[in-house]
Amino acid sequence: MSKTKTRIHRVPEDAKTRALLADAVRAEVSALGLQPPVVFAELKALAVRVVNNTGADPDYTEFAMVLAGNEIWRPMVAATPYHRRLLLLPQCLKNNHNCRGVFDELGLICNGCHSCSLDNIVTAAERLGYHSLIAEGTTVALGLVEEGSVDAVIGVSCMSTLERSFDTVKRSALPVVGIPLLCEGCSETTVDEGWLFRELYHHKPDPRLQPLSVSLLKNKVSGYFSEENLRRLLGNENDPTMEMALRSMLQGGQRIRPLLTVLAWSAYSDGDQDELPGMLAVIIECFHKASLIHDDIEDRDDFRYDQETLHKREGVPLAINAGDYLTGKGYELLGRLPVSCEKRAACLSLVASAHVTLTLGQGADLLAGRDRTLYSTAELLRIYAQKTGAAVEVALLLGAVAAGADEADLKVLKEFARQFGIAYQVRDDLEEFQRAGPSLQWFDYPFLMAFLKEHLNGHSPEVNLTELPFSDLKVIVDEAGIELKTASLVKAYVAQAYETLDRLSNLRLKLSLHGVLGKIFSAYES
Repeated sequence: MSKTKTRIHRVPEDAKTRALLADAVRAEVSALGLQPPVVFAELKALAVRVVNNTGADPDYTEFAMVLAGNEIWRPMVAATPYHRRLLLLPQCLKNNHNCRGVFDELGLICNGCHSCSLDNIVTAAERLGYHSLIAEGTTVALGLVEEGSVDAVIGVSCMSTLERSFDTVKRSALPVVGIPLLCEGCSETTVDEGWLFRELYHHKPDPRLQPLSVSLLKNKVSGYFSEENLRRLLGNENDPTMEMALRSMLQGGQRIRPLLTVLAWSAYSDGDQDELPGMLAVIIECFHKASLIHDDIEDRDDFRYDQETLHKREGVPLAINAGDYLTGKGYELLGRLPVSCEKRAACLSLVASAHVTLTLGQGADLLAGRDRTLYSTAELLRIYAQKTGAAVEVALLLGAVAAGADEADLKVLKEFARQFGIAYQVRDDLEEFQRAGPSLQWFDYPFLMAFLKEHLNGHSPEVNLTELPFSDLKVIVDEAGIELKTASLVKAYVAQAYETLDRLSNLRLKLSLHGVLGKIFSAYES
């Protein structure tokens, strides 16, 4: 076994040494003003400094990393109500000889036999309102977070498992305090119970730090699109045009844009106003669904969400009119927002500006399709920023502006939206190509073809990509390594988006968007 691997598993046996390192880590984190999430390398550098400054055994470096992660995340865990926390315990704490617990699909169910410390720990936690699990690893915990059941985790585990969880915690932006077992092993291990109970009982409410549950907000946003609520906002006059528009609003989709709007509003607002976030969500979806109706006509698409498109069912003129109706309703609702005149004017200006930008990007895209023009990668990135980037931008900024976010954060969100939008569009182009069949043509994945054209300019300028069958294109793309280059570009924009988010002053929104990035682009993170 290598020295490095052994060091990962070391926990000071002496409580005084653990306390000494904890105090030193606390001082270092405070001096640096660190906020979560922090990358592995930064945690490692901090831990090395602490070990060197205290004269501790270098074998405790990884233990100091756990302490640093805890110190950085603790304020958000402490701000989380008990009933929104999960206590995750390892099965190896049980007494193998006398345990009367039974196992289900999630883990061990304690039977209260008092043969080990698990009963006292679980009982105390559940009296406070915790969810508790006696299971291995972080998969179950992440599942509960995604379901919207919990917002923060206190986890007990061996050092090797805690070390492996650093990247998962960073990517998911999950507030977590980890308490290492005092020794490695697969059975009858021990934990510093005093430490564990201090973390369990620690509660310091702070609305600025309490995590936002994206899953709960997603459910809330879904409720805004009930037929009853939409009829209330869009009109209930049983008009055929209104009915077409209403059916389009009710039809499918992940509601990502309204979710981003409500997420931003929730992060900056100082209270719960049911009417305002619901109106913002419907407004942003009105514009989105109007653009989809028009896009389907422009692209001659017959199906969306596995159903016939509106123009296919009702004809192009009526579909155009229904899209226009939704656009008008979006602006009408904007004009009725229950906010100050200054905020309402800022929201109207923001949406109108985005509307213009989106149409410019769509126009460039349509011209390329009409004229079979193969744009350069730089031109396509500009178009993606105008289309997808602007769509993400208006969704985020509408919620932020309505809630009164400051100009510095609005600037950061705008930059983040551009990077996110470009990464999302380039990734879609790449994955479209990877799923492609012989029926697709070069203009179905323009970014890869633009990349390929620029590559071939220095090698085989005589090749006309627009005339090649898909099978030949696939061979050339593979030989030139274009898929790998495209994936690398996606990674670069995702990395930029993370760096941009780190400049956001609103910690709740920063962590929520970190989690969104980690989920959407998990396959493109180094």
